[in-house]
Amino acid sequence: MRLNGHNFKKLENQKKLILVTGGSGFIGSNLVEKLLEEGNEVIVMDNMYSSDKINMKGFLNHENFEFVRHDVTFPFNIEVDEIYHLACPASPIYYQKDPVYTIKTSFYGALNVLENAKRTGAKVLLASTSEVYGDPVIHPQNEQYWGNVNPNGPRSCYDEGKRAAETLFCDYHREYGVSIRIARIFNTFGPKMGINDGRVVSNFIMQALSGKPITIYGGGEQTRSFCYVSDIVYALKSLMERDVFDGPINIGNPVEISIRGLAEIIIEKTGCVCEFMEMPLPTDDPLKRKPDIGKAIECLKWQPEIQLEEGIERTIEYFKNRYVRQEI
Repeated sequence: MRLNGHNFKKLENQKKLILVTGGSGFIGSNLVEKLLEEGNEVIVMDNMYSSDKINMKGFLNHENFEFVRHDVTFPFNIEVDEIYHLACPASPIYYQKDPVYTIKTSFYGALNVLENAKRTGAKVLLASTSEVYGDPVIHPQNEQYWGNVNPNGPRSCYDEGKRAAETLFCDYHREYGVSIRIARIFNTFGPKMGINDGRVVSNFIMQALSGKPITIYGGGEQTRSFCYVSDIVYALKSLMERDVFDGPINIGNPVEISIRGLAEIIIEKTGCVCEFMEMPLPTDDPLKRKPDIGKAIECLKWQPEIQLEEGIERTIEYFKNRYVRQEI
C-alpha cells in the first residue's frame, strides 16, 4: 500500500479496500478485526484522541492493515471501496471534555468523509447514535421518532453533532447521489472498552473488581438496552452490504434493564461484595432507552444473538485479563 501524504491508491487483486475512521476505538477496532479476518484490505484513520493503540495490537502488523494518524476535521483523499465513519468521541467523559471539538468532529468529520466518498464513489456508513432521540417521550424508540433533544445542554455537543451529521449524510445522498447508510447505535459493550471511558458497563466492572462502591446516578431506575459488540459489528457489516438507502436503522438490543439491575448482575458475575454510592442524575440523562429494531429485523435480517449475562461474563473476563493485573 502506498502512502503519499493522505493519498492512497487502490490495490490490485483484493477483496475490498475499506477505510474505518475511528478504527482504534472500541467498536471500530472490533469491526476492523472482523474485516481483516474476511480478507479485506483495511485502513484505519484515527487521531487517538479518545482511543487506545492497544486495541490494534492484534492486527497492527497484519499485512492487509494500514494505520494513518489523521484528524477527520481536516480533509483527506483516500481511494477506497467502502468507508465506515466511526470517528467521534462517544463516551461522556471524552465528548464533554472539549465540547467544541466534539461537535466539530461530528460536522466537519462527516463533511470530509462525504467529500471523499463523493470524489471516489465509495459507499459510506455513518455510525450515528441513539442519543439523537435525546430523552425520549416515545418508548421504545423507532426510526420515525424525531427525538426530544436539548440543544443547549452539556450533552448537546454529541447529541446535536450526530443529528447534524445525519443531515449532511442525507443531503449528500439527495444532492450528489452518494451511497450512504446510517446506523443508530444503542448502548454497546464488550472487549476493547476503555478502562476510564465513563461508560456504565466498564465503570461498574472496574469498580466491582477493585472492591470500590458502585456509583449509581439518580437511584438507578433509569433504563438502558445493552448490545454486545460482536452483534453490533455484524449489523454494521450487514447494513453496509444493503443495496438501497431507506433511512436510518436502529442497531441495538431491545432487552431493557434498569441501571441498578445491571449493577446487580455485574456484582453477581464478579463475585465481589460492593455497596452502592448514589449520586445526582446528570443533566439531560435519558430516563428510558430501548430500540425498536423491527426495521433491522426486516431489512438486515439481523437481531442480537448474545444475551446480556453471557456478554457481561465475556466482558468481565476481558477486563480481568487486560487491566486487573496491571491496574488494580
